[in-house]
Amino acid sequence: MRKLPKRSTKGDMVFDIVNLGLLLIVCLIVLYPLYFVLIASFSDPTQVNLGHVWLWTRHFTLEGYKVLFATGSIWRGFVNSLLYCALSVAISVPLTIMAAYPLSRKDFVGRHVITVILTVTLLFSGGLIPTYMLVRSLGMVNTIWALILPGAVGAWNIIVARTFFQTSIPNELLEAAKMDGCSDIRFLIQIVIPLSKPMIAVMTLWVVVGQWNSYFPAMIYLNNTSLYPLQLVLYQILVQNQSSIGITSSPESMAAQQHLAELIQYTAIIVSTIPLLVLYPFLQKYFVKGVTVGSLKG
Repeated sequence: MRKLPKRSTKGDMVFDIVNLGLLLIVCLIVLYPLYFVLIASFSDPTQVNLGHVWLWTRHFTLEGYKVLFATGSIWRGFVNSLLYCALSVAISVPLTIMAAYPLSRKDFVGRHVITVILTVTLLFSGGLIPTYMLVRSLGMVNTIWALILPGAVGAWNIIVARTFFQTSIPNELLEAAKMDGCSDIRFLIQIVIPLSKPMIAVMTLWVVVGQWNSYFPAMIYLNNTSLYPLQLVLYQILVQNQSSIGITSSPESMAAQQHLAELIQYTAIIVSTIPLLVLYPFLQKYFVKGVTVGSLKG
């Protein structure tokens, strides 16, 4: 019986070892800052400033988390951010699909012109003042809709979804469905959307990350603190702790306030990052496929 040749030569083994080493170095470069912030949030800020915190916590403390969660506003911010993310996904993803699918159809008249118009919006925008005037004229100032509706549909998301439909939904499938009497709406709902789970997962992740990390629109449009998202609540807590440093008279109290403010900074980063880290593994299997398939052709 003829033996199969070995697949791995000495050169292949050397390449694999070097490649693995480089990938491990890149992973360390990417992951260590997050790990450092995590252990710094549980360490004495004095030890962090002295450079004694490298791999493990020093003088373990939960003071930053106690101060952060002692304010009731952070729980309200969590709930508000979750609500804004859910509403953004419920509005943005369907609107993106309804805009992208017709642009992917070759029989849609004017699709090239509309695509060019969408592309122009990626390069130019009306600016902050016209946007604020539009939101105010629509009566959305100091409402949750000011954080959701203005950015509900993104041109980049539409282009990526359109390309996904073009490359992943065969035209023969549409022709076969039409022969069976299937309408365009039914074809979209029962065939296109079930086949587009990777793309929908990517759009969901993009929308959630964008909305979760957003704080500037809330600073502009919201006056009611009960509507503040988590990011703006954390920003206020940081500002309050920084401003209280100069109020204390004694140098010891000022140093303690400074250390507490630094500790809260690390704690705030961890608190705001954990929900996204929990969400990503559930969508990760769709993420790579959705992005790569949706970005092959223009």
